[in-house]
Amino acid sequence: MTDADVRAVTEAELAEWQRALNTGFLRPPVQDPEYLEPRRRLFEPGRTLGAFDGDRCVATYRSFAQELTAVGGTPVPANAISNVTVSPTHRRRGLLSRMVRQDLAAAKERGDVVATLIAAEYPIYGRYGFGPATWTTAWTVDVPRAGLDPRWSGPEDGGRIDLVDAEDVRKLGPALHERVRRAQPGAVSRSESWWQRDTGAVRFEAGFTEPFYAAYRAPSGEVEGLVSYTSDDTWHGKQPHNTADVNWLLGTGPAAERALWRYLCSIDWITKVKSGWRGPDDLLPYFLPDPRAARVTEQADWLWVRILDVVRALEARSYDGTGTLVLEVLDEGGFTGGRFRLDASPEGASCTPAPGETVDLTLEIGELGSVWLGGESVGRLAALGRVREGREGAARSADALLRTSGRPWCPDLF
Repeated sequence: MTDADVRAVTEAELAEWQRALNTGFLRPPVQDPEYLEPRRRLFEPGRTLGAFDGDRCVATYRSFAQELTAVGGTPVPANAISNVTVSPTHRRRGLLSRMVRQDLAAAKERGDVVATLIAAEYPIYGRYGFGPATWTTAWTVDVPRAGLDPRWSGPEDGGRIDLVDAEDVRKLGPALHERVRRAQPGAVSRSESWWQRDTGAVRFEAGFTEPFYAAYRAPSGEVEGLVSYTSDDTWHGKQPHNTADVNWLLGTGPAAERALWRYLCSIDWITKVKSGWRGPDDLLPYFLPDPRAARVTEQADWLWVRILDVVRALEARSYDGTGTLVLEVLDEGGFTGGRFRLDASPEGASCTPAPGETVDLTLEIGELGSVWLGGESVGRLAALGRVREGREGAARSADALLRTSGRPWCPDLF
């Protein structure tokens, strides 16, 4: 235990809070005032928390408003959590627990359906009711092995690829992203400040490298894809061995994605393409004549979800099948536990408290967060002992109702 004071940070304390944040992330602790000013623009009273030992900030935490796309395309209000650190001198004193509880209570009071975060370390957030809900995969494409036609000069569908600059991306990107994320369960909203930071209009630290940007225009002329990437400059024995490193790639469908990946693999001197974080069932390898040329280099959990309102969460998403489940949801945090009856069909869903009904499945709130977006298997969790069946076959029935044909994916790090 500690007598450190956990509270909302004032704007006057932001420089001290930033020093603690940098310390926690093993960055140089002193912040150049030039890069502190953009942080002030993101400051929301009450949503930036800190733990103070005297005048020194020793733990940091920030949340902000977000929308998360549920299965079927409905956006739900989310409490996005970021900038979580505890200084090495103040570990294991309950500071993070105090900040999480305070923030989740405020999110519940606001009416947020879920809380979200990207976990730097796996073991931390399960104890607060979060569960891994999306996964990510990264590929490295060996371009010479891919079997692509080196004479390629543009999309075969009548579309075109154009190089664009950062100002173009700030104009074109938000509307394109909205189209993509509304169709992708697990995707989250991007604010105007996200686009400013990503394109270098606002900078939080030194060392920003201006990326290349390319747009795919469909035969109609409409922009249906954008990619941001950088390149190194590596040569061996007068031979190029350069890598295109993708920061992000957005496409409204396979045609746009195929054209942009093909473009990246056709750039002179590029022998490898690093995909960045993609969905685990991304089509990238199968756009190549030889899919083995795309080697998996990273696979890990990504977006974690903490459900704050079981009824609204289960009613917000869509269902391809028809069925009924009675769930006993255990929530040590006390936000949304209880027994619930879910009646679902392609026409919609209803979720109601069901204190007297026989339970089909018993699960912790974190496990419900993992299966809510359709990417995790209830049957697999049952085999691991993390879900208990109240009747034989209930896990299989739940998978038929909850799982989706495509995996959920969150393209963003926040």
